Amino acid sequence: MDPDTNPAARASEEVYKAAPVFRTEHAEGRLTRLVEHQSAKIPSDLFLVASLASMTASLMLELAGRRRASGFIGMWPGPLLTMGVYNKLVKTFGAR
Repeated sequence: MDPDTNPAARASEEVYKAAPVFRTEHAEGRLTRLVEHQSAKIPSDLFLVASLASMTASLMLELAGRRRASGFIGMWPGPLLTMGVYNKLVKTFGAR
């Protein structure tokens, strides 16, 4: 083995099967599947752009002296980025 090679490099080449659902109470409901299928259609970049736009809008409102509106819009980036992560997970792992 080449000393410059990472011994764990081949670990990422392994393909793992999804864990089966053994209990019916752990299965997803129809509404959850519907939400996952619909959210997978949304481009992941949309959430990043929306969060950056809300940060910019919040900054502009703050500079304009509209503190209340700035604070309200300033709370949006966190949930938008969280929705983006959820969207990416659904696209990566799919609905189970």
